[in-house]
Amino acid sequence: MNQTITPVINGVDTSRLFETMRAVQADPTIACFQFRARNRWMEGGHNCSTIQDFYGAGQEDTNRTQPFMLTADEPPVLLGQDCGPNPVEFVLHALAACLTTSMVYHAAARGIQIDSVTSTFTGDLDLRGFLGLDASIRKGYQGIRVRFDVASNASPEMLAELMAYSPVRDIVSNPVPVSIEVCTAPVKEMAQ
Repeated sequence: MNQTITPVINGVDTSRLFETMRAVQADPTIACFQFRARNRWMEGGHNCSTIQDFYGAGQEDTNRTQPFMLTADEPPVLLGQDCGPNPVEFVLHALAACLTTSMVYHAAARGIQIDSVTSTFTGDLDLRGFLGLDASIRKGYQGIRVRFDVASNASPEMLAELMAYSPVRDIVSNPVPVSIEVCTAPVKEMAQ
């Protein structure tokens, strides 16, 4: 009996990874994805995002039977109730997760074994930009510093090269067009 062994490197099924790559090369239209989030404000800085459905590989994905719920707030020093990370902390998380995933997946595709990955992300932000006190100061991060500690035989330069494929790194490093539409409804009168 012939048994096919699927090479799993870094927890990534490389056979499926290469099948996906071949499918996208054969039909680039299946590479187009649309991710979505819905958000509801609670009070103050507290709001909640629901993430469930997305479009990918030429169809609506229906695998997620339950939504992911992400709560955001501000710490008390920024007038919040600390019900969750604040939005700029979510950006650090998104960047951390995407850089890690990009490195691990691309390492697996190249047959590079990784035994462990830890990282630290530090973002510098000056509130004067957000508060509108100084127009010369950026509203978001002035810079983000990242340190990765990786147990692997690959060189640090090779691992850093693999992280260049990160979509979130591209998003935070390059301007992305954002279109905003605001629809209003009358404010309900408060009971006296």
